[in-house]
Amino acid sequence: MLRLRTDLDFMPSPVPEQPGLLIRDPFGYSDAVLVVPPALIGGLQFLDGESSELDVRHFFVESTGDLRAGGIATQLIEALNEAGFLDNERFAELRDARQRDFAESPTRRPTHAGPGGYPPDADELRSTLNGYLTGSPPAQAADNVIGIAAPHVSPFGGWESYAAAYSTIPPSAADKTFVVLGTSHYGQPDRFGLTRKPFETPYGTTQSAPGIVDGLARAADGAVLMEDYCHAVEHSIEFQVVFLQHLFGSGIRVLPILCGPFGRSLTEGGVPEQDEPVRRFFDALSELQAAEGKNLFWVLGVDMAHVGRRYGDPLAMRANDGEMLAVEVQDRRRIGRMADGDAAGFWSEVQENQDPLRWCGSAPVYTFLKAIDARGSLLHYQQWSIDDSSVVSFAGMQFTSAGSPA
Repeated sequence: MLRLRTDLDFMPSPVPEQPGLLIRDPFGYSDAVLVVPPALIGGLQFLDGESSELDVRHFFVESTGDLRAGGIATQLIEALNEAGFLDNERFAELRDARQRDFAESPTRRPTHAGPGGYPPDADELRSTLNGYLTGSPPAQAADNVIGIAAPHVSPFGGWESYAAAYSTIPPSAADKTFVVLGTSHYGQPDRFGLTRKPFETPYGTTQSAPGIVDGLARAADGAVLMEDYCHAVEHSIEFQVVFLQHLFGSGIRVLPILCGPFGRSLTEGGVPEQDEPVRRFFDALSELQAAEGKNLFWVLGVDMAHVGRRYGDPLAMRANDGEMLAVEVQDRRRIGRMADGDAAGFWSEVQENQDPLRWCGSAPVYTFLKAIDARGSLLHYQQWSIDDSSVVSFAGMQFTSAGSPA
């Protein structure tokens, strides 16, 4: 029986000359990208684990009335198998090899240096980020700032918000441990991905914080996935590391934490910490802040709304236009809860109708609000048309401890 992997990315082909359904592997187990032509997309429904190649062949013969069309089924299945897109032994070999490679690597290697991310050459990267940061109005970098929220969208799409947030980090933060709470787009729900590995970028290699990592793992057993493979492919932390290295040098100390979605409470009600391991992790972060607060700086790598056809909405969306004006009102209401340090109010806003805005950064935000007693201020709000019919929103924010003015 044939089964198409359920963890693949599917989207309309962005190339007009090659229409169809684009399929890629977000986990990086396979580097292949396939575009299934429109006439063949219907055959994918039979790759459900219950049908055979014969069923796919029969579908194409029936739909075309041409006995020769059965050969198309064979070609389609062979292409999917070669790409590692079928849930079979070949895919298992690719997956095991990639996970073994990550486990054995002494560093977390750069994954998003290149097209769609940031320049892979250090000099070009420095010039690009200098342009982003100097192109933003200067902001106050006060010593009482304990954290920021920045986007994790591709820097060229959200540079104004990146610049607004990063320009407020005080020079005194250079020697602190940067605790980066990133969205885990592919991680397990209600779990936190940790790694002891330092991050490698074109700027060089960071320092890690293995002692803190091990302490969190001990304190929140059951909530933590150690050496989580998702770190190998996730961009929400990598982009923050690049900006931090640009400002403070390659040898900064980074504690990377991937926050999986709080899916249970989003769909069933209640709050995330009703899951006992999640509560222990929040408590462990609070205790870490109490013990090491003066030595920590918090960075949230979060995007906000994801709306439009790419994300399953029936209507096309354009930034700052039409329906997106109402989205901005809702975004700003949630941002207001963040600024007030109101974890319960924030989660209530996200839970309403199971979050039709699809705030992918809600888990890192809620984690921060539960663990740290802070107040924030909005520096820059932004919407970006990621394609002709879909929009992502994000913002730059700064946070101060609750006892000091934001």
